[in-house]
Amino acid sequence: MLFICYPKCTTCKKAQNWLDSKSLNYELRDIKEQNPTYDELKKWYKTSGLPLKKFFNTSGLLYKSMGLKDKLADMSEEEQLKLLSTDGMLVKRPILINGDKILTGFKEKDWEEAVK
Repeated sequence: MLFICYPKCTTCKKAQNWLDSKSLNYELRDIKEQNPTYDELKKWYKTSGLPLKKFFNTSGLLYKSMGLKDKLADMSEEEQLKLLSTDGMLVKRPILINGDKILTGFKEKDWEEAVK
């Protein structure tokens, strides 16, 4: 299992505490230090079945300062994935990857299902 987070993010801390409380083994990756690559993002997006917008950190300062709320609709899937791969702060976190189960954000009920 791969757990991608930003260590200073309170939701990420909550998710990590939840994983630890379940005594689950996972690889930890700091999204700011090691941003997901274009290929990783494309694979996760395709595998997850989630809308691509779910991979954007829409409440983040960078997302807001770039005015992406108004720009994403005019961007192709390819352009959006390339943009996401430029900076980890644009990517929704935490991300949990467990085989073909890929989750963005932390919702305990969804994570419970993903780690079974």
